[in-house]
Amino acid sequence: MAMGGVKAVAVISGADNVKGFVHFIQHSSGTLVEGRISGLRPGLHAFHIHALGDTTNGCNSTGPHFNPLNKHHGSPLDDLRHAGDLGNIVAASDGVADISIIDNQIPLSGQYSILGRAVVVHADPDDLGKGGHELSKTTGNAGARIGCGIIGLQSSV
Repeated sequence: MAMGGVKAVAVISGADNVKGFVHFIQHSSGTLVEGRISGLRPGLHAFHIHALGDTTNGCNSTGPHFNPLNKHHGSPLDDLRHAGDLGNIVAASDGVADISIIDNQIPLSGQYSILGRAVVVHADPDDLGKGGHELSKTTGNAGARIGCGIIGLQSSV
């Protein structure tokens, strides 16, 4: 059951015909993230909430990962991680990724709300902070930002 009926949506667009949508529904157990993104290279793609809802320079102006508690990058299963670290999504051989995640660090209301921020799909897999690369603890060494959308309130109708 949605808490207070709070729902949000991000319409994804980006390079090379990357497009889709991501819905967010806040529940007592966490926020349900569901969606579909097409135009991806088959395989794993990092999937994050970034701090800024700014796409004036495409996905590059969405800022760093949403990290209100100033932690290192990690897996969505880690206690110590950026709030915006949602791991990887998997694109099938047709380039389509179906998304279904529940996460308890990305509320749609309150002090750490993700409303007005951006969801970003990256070209490469997220190493979940464990890759040993110089970027592992900040970005998961996830590569270019190939698709993004601003998270906004969705009509309850």
